[in-house]
Amino acid sequence: MHYRSLDHFLTDGKDALTQGPIAMVLVEDDVEIDTALRHHHQLGFATIIAFMPPEFDLARDVEELVIRVDYSMAQDHAMETVINRMIEAANGEWLYYCYNAEYLFYPFCETRNVIEMLAFHSEERRDAMLSYVIDLYADDLTAQPDAVSLDFAHLDRSGYYAQARPDGTPSNHPKERQLDFFGGLRWRFEEHVPPARRKIDRISLFRAKPGLRIRADHTFNDEEYNTYSCPWHHNITAAVCSFRTAKALKKNPGSTFDIETFKWHNSAAFEWHSRQLLDLGLIEPGQWF
Repeated sequence: MHYRSLDHFLTDGKDALTQGPIAMVLVEDDVEIDTALRHHHQLGFATIIAFMPPEFDLARDVEELVIRVDYSMAQDHAMETVINRMIEAANGEWLYYCYNAEYLFYPFCETRNVIEMLAFHSEERRDAMLSYVIDLYADDLTAQPDAVSLDFAHLDRSGYYAQARPDGTPSNHPKERQLDFFGGLRWRFEEHVPPARRKIDRISLFRAKPGLRIRADHTFNDEEYNTYSCPWHHNITAAVCSFRTAKALKKNPGSTFDIETFKWHNSAAFEWHSRQLLDLGLIEPGQWF
């Protein structure tokens, strides 16, 4: 199905929002749109919605898998607007969001679908899941000047760290079970990344409920949604493996000529498998085995 606007979809296509979990793919450019949509279909999302400019094409097989909604990510507050409208319309459903050229991985995702994973997470009385945006990049920027290559994708195997998240009071007391996470290209090339965009944590999976709102920094107005685990034990965490930062650093005139390669001594070929992410400590299964 194809809808000409977000309003059109929320008026005429709202029945699709009763079939969760729902994946929302926010399309910023024409890079790896089809592969991102196929990947999330293979994970088992019941409904996949591509919010994308009308001038971009989809492969024929992908058109049959997704709902397409004409939407421009170039407008102000585009991410918050579409997600908050979707939250209002899909009360009680699990939602997931990412951008094109981004790929969700969670523990054992090769053999267990996302419905099974969220069922377990729900049983642990969790309504949101922390994910880390793990930067992917091509190994050879001469051959791949946009830094995107599925066949030769690399990631950083170390260099990730966390800091306490202050609560904003005069005493700057740390928030309970919340941390700001850093690493990847945004850390190594931080001089080219605004401070507000250097974090790599994202609550990419969450259950919609009345009054819930996402903010520009990818956190929610319900502080429990922003926690990395429940008070009793560790929970499942996921990774969104993403070419988005690499693309931006090579597209931006202020940084592209300063970067000849993204590879360094801690680069590793990405294996497109959750086991690698588990071994590197970038995701964890919590109590799910």
